[in-house]
Amino acid sequence: MTEIEPILLEMPPQMAGRRLDQGLAELLPDYSRARLQKWIKAGKVTVDGKVLRPKDTLSGGEQVIVKVELAPKIEWKAEDIPLDVVYEDEEILIINKPIGLVVHPGAGNYDGTMVNALLNYAPELAHIPRAGIIHRLDKDTTGLLVVARTVTAHQHLVALLQEREMKREYIAVVCGVMTAGGTVDAAIGRHPVHRTRMAVNDKGKPAVTHYRVTKRFRSHSQIRLQLESGRTHQIRVHMAHIHYPIVGDPVYGGRLRIPPDCDPALSDMLRHFKRQALHAATLGFEHPASGELVEWSAPIPDDMQALIDILDEDMQSHAG
Repeated sequence: MTEIEPILLEMPPQMAGRRLDQGLAELLPDYSRARLQKWIKAGKVTVDGKVLRPKDTLSGGEQVIVKVELAPKIEWKAEDIPLDVVYEDEEILIINKPIGLVVHPGAGNYDGTMVNALLNYAPELAHIPRAGIIHRLDKDTTGLLVVARTVTAHQHLVALLQEREMKREYIAVVCGVMTAGGTVDAAIGRHPVHRTRMAVNDKGKPAVTHYRVTKRFRSHSQIRLQLESGRTHQIRVHMAHIHYPIVGDPVYGGRLRIPPDCDPALSDMLRHFKRQALHAATLGFEHPASGELVEWSAPIPDDMQALIDILDEDMQSHAG
């Protein structure tokens, strides 16, 4: 085991009443709760200068120091894979992720991922947890991601994410005509039977998604969504839960829905749109160095725009 620079944290007020290991697991999602418990028991974690037990209760506002130990791991290799870098400085990178790019190496995807591309573009990321990536996008979801280039920036951005102070807005095309926007407040956890899927689950973690309608079609809607939390597959699960699944979602999309008497071009588009029509369009937060509020937007990708255009044409052709 090797130690890296200690992580300094201040427990937010909402952690009052939570166990120490629970609070750390929320603020440090890069590390498993079991690993954090091991560090607490080994005295690698101090709370206001004291060593506590994993089950000890927090009050909020405590100063916490975590002396992180890194276990030996498979070395991720740098690969010359093109990246769409929207912005960069000494602290952060903003990447516009394309369709089909896996974010992290894992089972079956040890190369050809965004991490491999980032290590080639910015080799210093080898020393940052998860190569600096703060939040993930699914393989076939497009749009904006932030990458921290320093340990300090990483800590700052993870804290913003946990405190729900990072603006993340998405654009999606869903099945069904929504009458109005709203909020889905429903916990998400592993599906009880299909363990590779997520589901609304009372025993899951809290998840909140806000949505509003930006355009209505005959049998579909274009919506804009904002996340308060960042659970795996959150938008996809929440939209399916309220019976407006995302077009093309291969896991949560349900049966194919084609408008009656539609043009063959639209029918063909819907039958062959094989990825979820979901795009991370806007990203904003307090810059870790300057403290200024910064924000970026990424245009809707070509395949989604083509889908929106043909849905609009279908609606116009059936008007009146």
